[in-house]
Amino acid sequence: MAESLDVRVVGPEERDPGTAQTPGLQRFAAVSAGITGSQRMWMGYAVLEPGGKTGVHHHGESETAIYVISGVTRWWVGDRLDDVREARAGDFVFIPPGIVHWEQNASDTEPVEMVVARSTQEAIVVPVSGHPHAPEHAH
Repeated sequence: MAESLDVRVVGPEERDPGTAQTPGLQRFAAVSAGITGSQRMWMGYAVLEPGGKTGVHHHGESETAIYVISGVTRWWVGDRLDDVREARAGDFVFIPPGIVHWEQNASDTEPVEMVVARSTQEAIVVPVSGHPHAPEHAH
């Protein structure tokens, strides 16, 4: 018989910043093996600071689902990283495994707050250095 887990509430003070990171975006684990004993999923909270931009990256084998709590964020995708997808508070975003992208906060004054869920046990972030179409800030 599998080990029994109990319902667990994870408060903001228990979120763990010691998870995979991308410059420009802060990620905090909330539901993970280390915090809750989760065995098949990862869930957390992310903040893209005002004017924030990430480096070019992908999430390996992980499917990623995002719920935008506040703000407006843009994901730059495509072979040339020139196809933009914009999401606002209340929107859900799905990023398939291996999709190379970078993110941008559309506002210079308000942060973007997001809930992030992954199909893998831990957050996977794979930086893509030297991408031929990386934006200037990502070099």
